[in-house]
Formats: sequence, structure tokens, C-alpha cells
Amino acid sequence: MTESAPLHLPRPFLGVTRSALGRTWVERCTAAQGSIALAIAQTHGLADVLARVLAGRGVGIHETEGFLNPRLRDLMPDPHVLTDMEAAAARLADSVIRTEKVAIFGDYDVDGACSAALLAEYLRACGVPYLIHIPDRITEGYGPNVDAIRGLREQGADILVTVDCGTSSLVPLAEATKIGLDALVLDHHQAPSELPEVVALVNPNRQDDLSGLGHLCAAGVVFLFLVALNRTLRARGFFNGRREPELMASLDLVALATVADVVPLIGLNRAFVRQGLAVMRSRRRVGLAALLDAAGLAGAPECWHLGYLVGPRINAGGRIGDAALGSRLLLTEDAYQAGQLAAELDRLNRERQAIEVTAVAEAEAQAFMALERVPDQPVVVTASAEWHPGVVGLIAARTKERFRRPAFAFTLNQDGTATGSGRSVPGVDLGSVVRGAVDAGLAVKGGGHTMAAGVTIQAANLERFVAYATERLSDPVSVAQLNDHFAVDATLTAGGAQPGIVAALDRAGPFGSGQPEPVFVFPQHRLVEAREVGSGGHVRVKLRGGDGSIIGGIAFRAAGQPLGNALSNAMGSSLHVAGTLSVDRWGGGEKVEVRIMDAAKPE
Repeated sequence: MTESAPLHLPRPFLGVTRSALGRTWVERCTAAQGSIALAIAQTHGLADVLARVLAGRGVGIHETEGFLNPRLRDLMPDPHVLTDMEAAAARLADSVIRTEKVAIFGDYDVDGACSAALLAEYLRACGVPYLIHIPDRITEGYGPNVDAIRGLREQGADILVTVDCGTSSLVPLAEATKIGLDALVLDHHQAPSELPEVVALVNPNRQDDLSGLGHLCAAGVVFLFLVALNRTLRARGFFNGRREPELMASLDLVALATVADVVPLIGLNRAFVRQGLAVMRSRRRVGLAALLDAAGLAGAPECWHLGYLVGPRINAGGRIGDAALGSRLLLTEDAYQAGQLAAELDRLNRERQAIEVTAVAEAEAQAFMALERVPDQPVVVTASAEWHPGVVGLIAARTKERFRRPAFAFTLNQDGTATGSGRSVPGVDLGSVVRGAVDAGLAVKGGGHTMAAGVTIQAANLERFVAYATERLSDPVSVAQLNDHFAVDATLTAGGAQPGIVAALDRAGPFGSGQPEPVFVFPQHRLVEAREVGSGGHVRVKLRGGDGSIIGGIAFRAAGQPLGNALSNAMGSSLHVAGTLSVDRWGGGEKVEVRIMDAAKPE
């Protein structure tokens, strides 16, 4: 369930009007929702804190049971509600029955890797030959290209399926048709008014699609497609005497893509992630098991692990290495190969982190200078010829977090173009801005969705692009900044933060985009330790409550930043500290830690 922006800012929580990060703290649960929380607790026999978390996210009394136990069978739509789905399933069913060679063209991010692996795994189970092509970010760029399509045809492909791309690929897909390749598109990015001429284009965000499933990532779309394909093959008798593929066993890939692509964790997406995590915990997929080991995660993976540990390692191949490593890892059934691939992705991720640190520092310096000149600039745009194209999305994400406004980062190429990536803030649609820039002739190509977008422009047009983005984003960013408060669910003490509370809160998960993780404030706790740890600039702290109880915490990437400085400067004094809870199970024990998100001096 999404949070709607309030028309009037609520009363500051604990009187905090300007925190370490410059935000006003407010209570997430309104007075009206507080009454609903009480009714939820009484009706369903839930702990007060869990009931309050549910009510604060818009869950009503009668919705509680379904929300706490999202079942795929209850939330799964008929796949045919998606435009072109029936035609897409029918055409690929022909390929399966005729054992045609299927070319899968994916994207180089986690969603693309998972989507390609989902489809390939299904075809493999049906005994159908396939090829996978993941484009090189630098030499090929995003989406289908003519040379790659011709190469796939030369390798014997009979049909082309694009996943997590293709919606805007008019020329490349026209070439596919010209050389005798039927093309299917399975995508979720915002669609232009003119679509490529293909056999079928399944995308819940195409303008004539009325499915209401625009919140799905590409892997979610591919999963629905496989359900439709399976139904079609069953009706045609393909599985008479054959074992059907285990679609439910592939939900681990759907969950990973859903979290990593930062799509809203609402409705069907919640069920995908909840059940996909259960599949992942069985560690049946040897590639994911190897990657979890490489990331040092011995216990059961949680939702945030997918976004912070697993996803970045798969992305590392597409950012600075071999873009196909991720899909190969997810598909391999050989434990030794899985270990080798996971180790390589882990190495590339460490290399990516080192590149990112320097680039982010340069971008922040550029942004500071720009905002000194124009403090109310609604969008931050940075650029450098020195930045690796694979990290511009991360640079944009970090500058967006640092300055709390949409951000674009561009790498300046030798051919006179600039390749960029943008990240947005809640309530500001970046994908439509990029599509508008393409339609206006300011961008060579581009696309994306609400919170993230990619764009290529002529470097000479960079200032014109900034002016265009500024004009388009000025009003929505102003509204977003008026409501840029920090929502808090409840207060807690060091002594009261016990594993049982975290276990109770887990029932309201998974948490992520559109479904914020519960935030607790530890009011007036004394900071007895604050030190920098690790190579990522994290700050680890210890907080002491009034009864002498101690809780540990960590502020990720906070060293040298306003939050890290606030923590370091408060050593020995009392502070309001806000964050989310996690359970550290190191050494067989269990203790709660706080992932620190903000802090404020008591009034």
C-alpha cells in the first residue's frame, strides 16, 4: 500500500523540526489510524506495535488477514488481462512444440538477468534450445541493437524474445522482422505512443493496457507470461506424458528482481517476494546459494539482503564486467561453476565499490557548487568524462540521497554523446521526463519508469537537457520537498528492543519501495561509542538507555556525511536516534541492532 502525501504537515514528533539530515520528524500513524490500530489489535489479537505499523500503512481491519498472509493464488490475475498476452503465449507455444531455437535478449541489470533466466529455465525444462544475449553496457548500450539481432539469427535463432527491454526499439525490431525473426516483447518500462511492429508486445505500462499491473518489474511480467504459456501448452496436450516445469520454484528469481528493481511492494509484488524468499531459503538454486555464500550470508536471506547484498553483486557484471555473468550464475546447475561465477561477481562488486567512492565524491562536489549558485534547483545533474558508464546510476542514487531531489549523472563519451542515468524521489516521475526529452529531440534515446531512468544525449545539449528537466520537475519537486518529512512508527528503548518485536514486525513484511520498513526512535539515549568501520564509510555506534541497557547500531555510508558527523559529535551526550531493526544472529545468539537512518538533538 502506498503512502499519500499529506496536505498539511503533522505536528513534529518529539519536537524535531530539523534533524541531522535537515528533516522534520512526524508520526506515521495519524489519530484516525491510531483508532484503526486499536481495533486491529483487538479484532485479530495482534501486538499493539504490529497493529500500529499496519494501520500506518493504510491497512484496514478487514484487510489485515489478507495483508499478513498474501497468497499468490488469491492475488494472481488472469495473465490474459495484459494486452497481447494471449498472442505472445500462442506464438511461443508454437516454438516450444516445434522445438524452434529461441533467442532471449535481456537487459544488463538484475531484473534483466532474472527475466532472461526465468524464460531460459522454462524452455530448458521443455527441451527447447535457446540463446541468451545480454548487451555490453559500453559497446552496445541498453536494449536490442541491429548487429546483435543479426548475430542471433546467424546462430540459428527462429524467434526473438526481448525481456526488460524492447518497448522503444523500433528500428532493431523492424530489422528482426526483415530477416525472418518473429519478435515478442516482455517489458515493463514506460512506453511511447509509437510501438515497434512485433507479433506481441506485453507491457503493463503501454498506453492501451488496462490491466492495472504497471507496478510489476519485468520478471513479474515474464512470470505471468510463463503462466499463460504453460496454460496454452497444457491445452494443446504438450505435457501429455511430460512433466510440467515447476513455476513456483522460480519465484526466487521474481522476488530478487522485484526488490532489486525497486518497484512498489504492493499487491501481487508482496506475494511474489514473500513466497520467493521462502523458495530462496531452501537454497535449491545453486547459483544463488553460491552468491549468498560469497556475500557472507550464512542465515536465511531477508528482503533487504536482496537489495543490498545479492542485487549489487549480480549488477556488478553488467556495470564493469561481463554482462552475461548474472544470468549464467542464475541458470547453472553445476556447483563448481556457480562458485567460480559467484567469486567473480563478488570481485567485480568490490572493484565497483572502489570506483564508486571516487566518482560519488566528485559528483557531490559538482552538486554543491551548482546548488550554491541556484539553491532551489529541482534536479541535480552531474557529468564527467572520467566516470565509468557502469556506475552513473549509482552516482545518481547517491546524489539523490545526499541532496534529497532527483539526480542525473552522465559520463561524457569520446564520440560526443553523454550517457546518463537518473534516480528520483517519491512523487516525482522521472521516466516521463526522459520520454518527453526524447520526443522533444533533446535526447537521442531514453526510457525508464517513475523512480529510475536512463538517457543518452549529445554532450553539447547537456545544458538544454538541464533546462528542460528543470522546467518539467520544478512543480512536482516543490510539492515533494514540502512533504519531505521523516515518518516514525513508534518509540522504543534499548532494553525493549527484543528479537520478539522484530519477529512480530516481520509478519507485516516484506518491506521496501511503497511499503516502508518500520522506523523506531530511541529517545534521549546516550551515545557511548561511535566509530568508523569497514571500507564503505560506515559508522558503528552503541546507545545506552536510561536503565543502562545497551543496543548497537550502524549508519551505512555515513562517515564524513551529516549523519555520521552528528553521531561522532554527540559522543557522551544524549541523542534521539531513529532507525529500523534487524536481528544479529552471529555466533548462534540473537540480539537486536538498529540500522540508523537519522538523528536529532533533544530539545
